[in-house]
Amino acid sequence: MWRVELHAHTVCSPDALIPLEQFLEACRRRGLDRVAVTDHNTLDGALRLKERAPDFVIVGEEIRAREGEVLAFFIEREIPPGLSLLETIERIRAQGGVAALPHPCDRARRSAVGRAVAEQVLPLVDAVEVFNARCLFPGDNACAAALAARFGKPGFSGSDAHIPWELGRAPTRMPPFQDAAGFLQALAQAQPTARHSPFWVHLLSTWAKRRQARPRG
Repeated sequence: MWRVELHAHTVCSPDALIPLEQFLEACRRRGLDRVAVTDHNTLDGALRLKERAPDFVIVGEEIRAREGEVLAFFIEREIPPGLSLLETIERIRAQGGVAALPHPCDRARRSAVGRAVAEQVLPLVDAVEVFNARCLFPGDNACAAALAARFGKPGFSGSDAHIPWELGRAPTRMPPFQDAAGFLQALAQAQPTARHSPFWVHLLSTWAKRRQARPRG
């Protein structure tokens, strides 16, 4: 079984602090077999890392739709934020990508879709992040797992890494795959891991956002 990081950010996300030149080295140091680069509303970092490690990186994006966030895996063209969830999912599908809901029940994040919206769109997505290492309340991950089971969707775990130390903290164990179709099949046998990150990682993300928002010059 491979150890796959399915939720990770680089400095191309406004709240992350992982330089591109450190990203791949940190992932390999932690024994990961594949990593999905899922920056907020951009493919820039994912595509640049894919060029450096085409057999290691999955191009992904965490897209802020109007109702909340959705993860896209195996896409080639950036999907803009601000669309409806339905249109966002349709655009992922049009590229032959895989759509998933990240941390759907996380009550501490305004970006989460929330349980009510998740119940509406779950028939349309491929998988659910049933464990997110950054969720502050264990019950929110339990809620996500219950939703995945209720709708018969594969569940996976994600570190949601924003600093190098977080990479590989909650990988998903799954059979090897090569493309989106194989990835979907492997997700059916996915084994999430559950290892929480401490609260202080959120403080670093807040600092990163404030630093990037600060006027330069």
